[in-house]
Amino acid sequence: MTTRRAGLREQKKQATREALRTAALRLALERGPDNVRVDDIAEAAGVSPRTYNNYFSSREQAIVAAVTSEREVRVAAAVAGRPAGVGLADAVIEAIVDQYTASGEPGRDALLLITTRPTLRDAFVETTSAIEHPLTDAIAERLGDTDPHTARVLAASVAAAVRVALEQWLRTTAASFTTGGLVVPSGSLPDLLRTTLAPLTPALDAAEQRARRQAV
Repeated sequence: MTTRRAGLREQKKQATREALRTAALRLALERGPDNVRVDDIAEAAGVSPRTYNNYFSSREQAIVAAVTSEREVRVAAAVAGRPAGVGLADAVIEAIVDQYTASGEPGRDALLLITTRPTLRDAFVETTSAIEHPLTDAIAERLGDTDPHTARVLAASVAAAVRVALEQWLRTTAASFTTGGLVVPSGSLPDLLRTTLAPLTPALDAAEQRARRQAV
């Protein structure tokens, strides 16, 4: 019974978070983010401003959350779900590219909104820090390593690399705006992610090889 209640509470929290981020993005697209208050988002989601503050610290954070949509959890799950025969470096890079492009890239209207507002660009880039802890657990599980620092350092390095890629991507996207609309170079984000993550391949491979030797 206790487990069931905990599960229901978690479902309710997730539903509230979803309602808040959906309302935040909708209002920002309708009115412009500068014309949206936290109270407006809370009212649209059917909760109090106090409840809003339990989930998000700013309107920018809520707006961006509608685009990123628990991406950090999906990245970690993708790494953990890769077959054992797939190397750690390949597992991490492919999970990042998959979740930041095919299933995670913002739609045109949301991308336009984020790209043209410095505060939203900053909030979008800051979401990379959320990758670190779930990815640490996923890497540690794959390594089976008792050293608590290895997985964390690797995950933090991955998050930093993704941040660099997103910063460059947003600058490129902002520069692509013309009077005729938005032109986003096809494949630019996957390419940038692979490029910024490439220097981490030796470290990921070395950690995996060390874990295998220790397991023998």
